[in-house]
Amino acid sequence: MEHRGLDAYGYFEREGSLGRVQAEFRGVVAAARERIGGAYGRRLHSAYLYGSLPRGTGRPGRSDLDLLLALHHEPADEDRDTAEVLGRGLDEDFPEIDGVGILQYGKDRLLSEQERYDLGWFLSCLCTPLLGADLAEHLPRYRPDGLLARETNGDLADLLPRMRARARAAATPEERRGLCRAFSRHLVRTGFTLVMPRWGGWTSDLAESAEVFGRYYPDRAAQMRAAAAAALDPVPDPAVLRGYVEDLGPWLADEYTARHGTKTPRG
Repeated sequence: MEHRGLDAYGYFEREGSLGRVQAEFRGVVAAARERIGGAYGRRLHSAYLYGSLPRGTGRPGRSDLDLLLALHHEPADEDRDTAEVLGRGLDEDFPEIDGVGILQYGKDRLLSEQERYDLGWFLSCLCTPLLGADLAEHLPRYRPDGLLARETNGDLADLLPRMRARARAAATPEERRGLCRAFSRHLVRTGFTLVMPRWGGWTSDLAESAEVFGRYYPDRAAQMRAAAAAALDPVPDPAVLRGYVEDLGPWLADEYTARHGTKTPRG
């Protein structure tokens, strides 16, 4: 039977856990916990792991280390500098990962009503506690409904002009490959959340996300499957980026707006 990431009552199950971290990545996760505490000290409220590592699907030498840090205050330049040094050090010291991504937010923003169905949901359902008290205890439970679809990815239309500009400005194969990976992930996840309420479940697996999407939009299924493959093995082909920002992206943005509306503007 297909597992759709929900409990018996239709609420999201938290998808990752430290127990699922593969043996190859336990050293870098332990180091991250220790270094975060030392680097941030009292500025830090809590730290979380997300992405393929806590899901147990990491690929040694290919997967990145994804961290979310909740601070007692809104991030300042000092915090951004700390994150840069921390991420660079972990990436250099652990060849089993390919890059480190660190998100930082003030805890009040993470718990705010405005972010309840975006960052709050993300922390509560997709992030695994690594250090400190879990903010998810102060957040509601979530269902895969239209409100969640709107507030998570209902801003693609607003993002497309920036995506086009970044695609035009990419001058090297390395830059284009990085954008291919980022754009592919974003479009596949947006395609999935477009159909999430109809499917009635959740998955973070990109290949499965593309397959679920294709059940509802068979004419676009091949494009979405190709995007899911490129998210895992990005290519430097500028034609791929053009296809994203001139065809798949605009169509997806229009369909998303028509079905779910647009994301509530952030102040």
